[in-house]
This record gives sequence, structure tokens and C-alpha cells, in this order.
Amino acid sequence: MSDALRLFGLKAIVTEAASGIGEAIVRTFVKQGADVLAVDSAASNIETHFRKLSRVTGLALDMRASDSARQLITSARSVLRGLDIVVGNFDWHGETPIADTDRSAIDTLTAGMVAQFSAVFDVAIPLLQKSPAGRMIAVGCLRSVFSRDGEQAFRESERTLLALMQSLAMRCGESGITANFIQPGAVMTPVSRRVFSADRDLRDHCIRLSAAKRLGEPVDIAKVVLFLATDDSVFVSGSAIRADGGVAAH
Repeated sequence: MSDALRLFGLKAIVTEAASGIGEAIVRTFVKQGADVLAVDSAASNIETHFRKLSRVTGLALDMRASDSARQLITSARSVLRGLDIVVGNFDWHGETPIADTDRSAIDTLTAGMVAQFSAVFDVAIPLLQKSPAGRMIAVGCLRSVFSRDGEQAFRESERTLLALMQSLAMRCGESGITANFIQPGAVMTPVSRRVFSADRDLRDHCIRLSAAKRLGEPVDIAKVVLFLATDDSVFVSGSAIRADGGVAAH
């Protein structure tokens, strides 16, 4: 297999795929030879969003609905005829950024993350067990979900997701399935752009914290997802990879 087709013949699901990080992942996967079921809400026009891109099927599905995970896997069986990679990518932004002092919002966020990721990965496992090397990949919260004074809340969300992926790694390791997550920092998605436009202090704070002294782009995260989806990461599981430009020295 050539390096230009690192996912040739593989079948993948990507959620919230119509924009931002999700869209960048879909385009990266297709470029590397994968067939992708791209999932997003009906309002995103996901069914026509990738109409000019071969190897992508758009599925309109509200992933917050109670029966959505089962519907997702039913569609994967029908459309993809198998499954090798599942990328859980969700928007966790609330009405306002979360501060460290907002215990209720933090608890609601972390509980929602565990429930959402668990629902998707749990129903995918039986299909992934039939793959030569199944991959479960989660994308964590963006830094823009949290206020300038929300660094500890941000790290708590990271620890929560790490614990979940470690549990999945232990549960599925003997089947050759890996489970990892990427912790992005401040990435300029359409949603975070709106947050940063409303709160320039938060944007500037994120840039100051970054060793790279810039905000990330969706493709920065998609490239790390690609690594976790390939055989290059076959012995990486239950791990978190930070893709945040590095932390500046203080």
C-alpha cells in the first residue's frame, strides 16, 4: 500500500462531519482511500454537503436523540458493509463558556461526554471486532468551550475522556481494537470563531498559552486523527494525544 493511500479499503464513521474538525477528518480520510459515512444534523445539509466528493455518504441524524446510536450502526451496516474506524466528534459548546467555579455546568458536560461517546462506541464494537484492526477515536472539548478562568474545568473534561477511553481499551484490546482520544486546544472551527469573536480576551489568552503562538486549524487535528486510524498506531491504546500547539512557558 502506498503512503498516499494509508486507509485504502477501510470503512469509517465520522460524526458532526459537515464543518470544522469533522469535515477536515472526512476529507483527510477520503484522500487516504477510506469510505466514509459522514454524520450530522439535517440542518447541516450533510446529505448533499460532500456531493462532489466520492467515497462519502452523508447521513442526517440527530446524535443527541435517544435511539441515534442504533440508527447509526444500522446505517453503517447498510452503507459501508462493515466498519474499521469510528471517530466521535461532538460540539460541546454551551450558551456561555464554562468557568472553573461553575460546578453544575462542568458536571453536566462531563456526564454528557461519557454518555455520548459510550453510546456511539458501544454499538460499534461488534462491527469493529470483525475488522483486522478496529479503531475508536474521540475528539475532546475545544478550549473555547471554557472561559479564560476555566483551565481546570478544561483539564477535568480531558481526564474524564481519558478514563473512558482507557476503559474501552482494556475492554477491547484482545480483539485488536484500539481506543484513543485527541485533546485539541484552541482550534478555529465555525463555532469557536463565534465564541472568540464575542470574547477577544479569551482568544488572546489562548494564543498566549500556546507555544506555537497561534490558534489551531481543523486540519491540524485531522492529521493526528489520521495517525490514530492507521497501522502506525497499532500499539497505541488508552492514550491521549494533545494537539494544542504546545504550552508556553510561564
